[in-house]
Amino acid sequence: MLPVSAPPRKASSPKQKAPQGAVDSHVHILAAPDEFPLWDKRVEDPAEGLRMDDFLNHHKIQCDTLGFSRTVVVHSILYGADNTVTSEAISRLGDQARGIGLVEDGAPEVALDTLAASNIKGIRLNYVHGGVLTWDGATALAPALNDRDMHIQMLVHSHLHIEELAADIRACPVPVVLDHLAWPDLSLGVEEPGFQTLISLVAEGHAYVKLSGLYRVSNAPYTPADEFVAALVGANPDRCLWGSDFPYIMLADAQMPDAGLLLDRFHEVVTGQDDRQTILLDAPVALYGF
Repeated sequence: MLPVSAPPRKASSPKQKAPQGAVDSHVHILAAPDEFPLWDKRVEDPAEGLRMDDFLNHHKIQCDTLGFSRTVVVHSILYGADNTVTSEAISRLGDQARGIGLVEDGAPEVALDTLAASNIKGIRLNYVHGGVLTWDGATALAPALNDRDMHIQMLVHSHLHIEELAADIRACPVPVVLDHLAWPDLSLGVEEPGFQTLISLVAEGHAYVKLSGLYRVSNAPYTPADEFVAALVGANPDRCLWGSDFPYIMLADAQMPDAGLLLDRFHEVVTGQDDRQTILLDAPVALYGF
């Protein structure tokens, strides 16, 4: 029997809310199995007893609590390459939502047209665990993505993968967005060569990085990740995004986070008002076309 994800945790009120119009750049919206079919190769089931409207309601409460009014829905591998659950979530959220989809290697251009028509602005691949889309497959699709103002998003480990990918990222004709700080090994420090290469890519404008998933690399209050966040923001705040990662699926050994504390941590590390405005509002609005 597959493990079942926990229901979303209610966020505490942050010490400071996000600015008006701010974008939570990384959430997942799930649904009950009888609403949208789950992928037969998934490793987890959604939280029991919750339908899409329930997840959307939890998400709205969190957005209101934290001060976000715009959302980027990232398609979950729990549904494989069937993006209908994400397209429907975007439709129900309205013009204040954009999305990231999932396609297989060799996806036809008509499939990208369908995603683009649903306000899906990019495709995602998992370089850590694998999946239905490879890096070679994504880069082969890059010219077609560029024609549709779409980009590539991927999960990597900076200490294992960035150096081997750096040249391809620099040459890619579309933006490349890296999830969860590029999931570094904090014990290696910010001077680790892969993380330094990541900093260079961000500084050069060749890669975006999401300041998300801190709870996947450290426990609350997430201070071990401070210097990594500060280094990325210091390199180029215009290429940094913030995401809550709601509703925190596939936790593995990580602790269920409190999104209010995650936003507090961001404000503790990123103290400049201009940088906060850039990361929470201006950069995602430009990238996702709000």
